[in-house]
Amino acid sequence: MEYKLMTIDYYDKVWDLWMSCKNMGFNNLDDSREGIDKYLKRNPNTSFVALEGDRVIGVILTGHDGRRGFIHHMAVAEDKRGQGIATTLLNMALTALKEEEGILKVACLVFKYNDAGNAFWESQGFTVREDLNYRNRALAEMVRIDT
Repeated sequence: MEYKLMTIDYYDKVWDLWMSCKNMGFNNLDDSREGIDKYLKRNPNTSFVALEGDRVIGVILTGHDGRRGFIHHMAVAEDKRGQGIATTLLNMALTALKEEEGILKVACLVFKYNDAGNAFWESQGFTVREDLNYRNRALAEMVRIDT
């Protein structure tokens, strides 16, 4: 197994991995090839893939706005979970954010019903904020894709 920076060349295999994982959410614009390409160009050093041969078995899509880091999508193939892949990907992303980008705080969103995801993030020291309401507003019509 090896870990590499994510590039758009991995997109099709990453998309297949995302679609195979339960309880994640995507949309047809932000998560399209064009949307991810734009994201990776803006954040070229903070997203990673785990590879087994030419198979993408893990991915973390991470970036920042110059002030705060944000983890957008993390996934590990179901048959590869429990081997430390997610922890390694997370540590790589956090190190890149802090040491290469100077980012000192990071957040992520996890669906409430994603028990496995919430357990992982809790085990990694990510706490639930009870003092916030997450709000968003779409500026274009998007098709939601839940797995």
